[in-house]
Amino acid sequence: MPGYNQSDLTQHPPRSPRVRLGGFAHLPRLLDKARAIIAETNGEYRYDTMMDRFFFDYTGIAAEAFLEAVRSGRTDGEMLAWVMRHLQPRRTPAEIAQWSAWLEAQGPANAARHAWLSERIKQYGPSREDIQTWCDHLDLDDYVSFGGKA
Repeated sequence: MPGYNQSDLTQHPPRSPRVRLGGFAHLPRLLDKARAIIAETNGEYRYDTMMDRFFFDYTGIAAEAFLEAVRSGRTDGEMLAWVMRHLQPRRTPAEIAQWSAWLEAQGPANAARHAWLSERIKQYGPSREDIQTWCDHLDLDDYVSFGGKA
């Protein structure tokens, strides 16, 4: 298993956006990407993307502040505690779970994004019907990017 405290996203993908930490979907993936950005081992992965911004918008945390907190070397558990201290407004576990379910269900919301995802699906296999959400796409793209067959 890769050492997620020193993410090298040229060697393995970040964790799935479906993996949760403290109830937050995408947070482990965001941590992996932030650590890789800091270490300059992010490969093709970027930081502060659409999914990242969904997290930042929900938590009220600035992307740069999050990156600086990760830069300090905090573990996943320590970063979760940091997020909970900086969460604005405060959220209950049920609210966090509801937001995470919402995030996992997000798909293209406009024609341009539908067209973009449609082109990606054609690359995976035009008969695929299982790619409906951004999480579906990210999981498959990570798998294929590291040698899996679509």
